[in-house]
Amino acid sequence: MAFTTEDRTTVTELIALHGHLVDNGQLDRLDEVFAADVVYDLSAFGRDPLHGVGALRDAALALGEGNPVGHHVTNIVLSGPTADRVSALSKGIGVYADGTCGSVVYEDTIVRGPAGWRISHRQVRPRRRPLTAD
Repeated sequence: MAFTTEDRTTVTELIALHGHLVDNGQLDRLDEVFAADVVYDLSAFGRDPLHGVGALRDAALALGEGNPVGHHVTNIVLSGPTADRVSALSKGIGVYADGTCGSVVYEDTIVRGPAGWRISHRQVRPRRRPLTAD
């Protein structure tokens, strides 16, 4: 089985669904985006990786009002697709209640399993200004 145009659309929509679910407080549906044993790597923020969908839900609940009110994903680039695995690189923009914004880079490994395509590993890196030659 090859990675099809339909797979590409499904994977892209899967990445976008994360923000809709989180922003609507539908944390009980995170298993529609992430594999049950997902590793959500926050080490670039000085935090330990989260393991499993339950840990993602618990972390979002613990952050409470510190969560962005809007999670937006853009610039999705898929690479190395096989029938059951693809890598994705995308940019995330978080909008906070006070109007400030933050930007991250998501590096995802997405696998096809019995429930369909799911993110099995996500590394989140803060987006910082590039170095300049001043």
